Amino acid sequence: MSAAEGPLVVGVDSSTQSTKALVVDAATGQVVASGQAPHTVTSGAGRESDPEQWWSALCEALRQCGDAAHEAAAVSIGGQQHGLVTLDAQGRPVRPAMLWNDVRSAPQAQRLIEELGGPKVWADRFGSVPGASFTVTKWAWLAEHEPEAVRATAAVRLPHDYLTERLTGDGTTDRGDASGTGWWSSASESYDEEILGRVGLDPALLPRVVRPGEVAGTVRGSGELPFAKGTLVAPGTGDNAAAALGLGLRPGTPVLSLGTSGTVYAVSQRRPADPSGTVAGFADARGDWLPLACTLNCTLAVDRMAALLGIDRQAVEPGGTVTLLPYLDGERTPNLPNASGLLHGLRHDTTPGQLLQAAYDGAVHSLLGALELVLDEDADPTAPLLLIGGGARGTAWQQTVRRLSGRAVQVPEARELVALGAAAQAAGLLTGEDSAAVARRWGTAQGPVLEPVERDEAVLGRIAGVLSDAAALLDRRPDAP
Repeated sequence: MSAAEGPLVVGVDSSTQSTKALVVDAATGQVVASGQAPHTVTSGAGRESDPEQWWSALCEALRQCGDAAHEAAAVSIGGQQHGLVTLDAQGRPVRPAMLWNDVRSAPQAQRLIEELGGPKVWADRFGSVPGASFTVTKWAWLAEHEPEAVRATAAVRLPHDYLTERLTGDGTTDRGDASGTGWWSSASESYDEEILGRVGLDPALLPRVVRPGEVAGTVRGSGELPFAKGTLVAPGTGDNAAAALGLGLRPGTPVLSLGTSGTVYAVSQRRPADPSGTVAGFADARGDWLPLACTLNCTLAVDRMAALLGIDRQAVEPGGTVTLLPYLDGERTPNLPNASGLLHGLRHDTTPGQLLQAAYDGAVHSLLGALELVLDEDADPTAPLLLIGGGARGTAWQQTVRRLSGRAVQVPEARELVALGAAAQAAGLLTGEDSAAVARRWGTAQGPVLEPVERDEAVLGRIAGVLSDAAALLDRRPDAP
């Protein structure tokens, strides 16, 4: 490990599949140590994880960082959004956490939209129209299906809140992650008593919302982690807001994140409120806004198609007439929670590579369809799309985004942007800087720019036509008679 020029900070990314920890030089942005440990996610009726696994994974990831983690002056947690963590009076999980991609609460989401007066009321007050991903719908589902778990719950947290509280002993969250719950009003920047009353959730069970730049607490020194007692703990935030910090985003720059889920977002200085529900009007971690559209099926669905076909994920072939909508886990954008995958236009001469390319096309089409709604009128329509996430370095993903968007694509060289964003937030506590400015100083968004190619209008039109013709079929449960 080379000598650091400044104090060391730790940034954590606790995602759906694993926890990653980076020890970063606050002066230069150099990653001096890293570690990673996996999580287990159930694949039955819902998508759940034991929060204790996240803590164990954090301990293991930090152990892998070695001595560097012991020297850290501040730490911040970035975590998957929307997950419902229920804790008992001793701070132990009452049940496994319901994750963001658990869509069992789709009926509760629809009921809550109607009870409060419709999508526009939700968008105006909360910035978003809740889908099955939102925490409020999961709490409503739990109250209906597992009332004994609700009665045993003494605290309700999001995934990043849970880990931060294990560090500090205090229940805190931040505005970025709170804005994805469905019970934090973006209009008033506070918890909304009416919706909490409707779902029977006592606001005393919720964490305090920490302001941007405020210290959430200090490490209480349990001995399980390498941090010294009194190490500063930043507010942390949700994964997308952390990645925005990690890129040092300025307003109007579009981002496509290709991970287990796919997201498109941009920082905005205007509070978003899309009554169609396509764009979630999230807050960012700095004081601005992060309008965002999310799909449930991105790299995981495409990789599954490659595995079913028995070919490498890069083995795509051009041409053909096939359309494949890879909605293997239901879908959030478009809002089709009951959908399954759909294949149309199969011919005798269709090749496995064309089928795989169709899966890429279907996944990217969903993301690009929301991009115009995410970007406001001040955005530069010719600016390169920042491509991040696990799929960003895949040639097939890069070429598909270029072909279907008609725009240049920039692939930042920095990896682990969620953890880097958390590290930038921790560094900001020490230096007094804006955390996005810290990331810009580190140069995290720098990377090669791939020039634009002509947009493939034929494929875009074919996918749109299949979606329109099959809308009713897509929104049926796969097991419906």
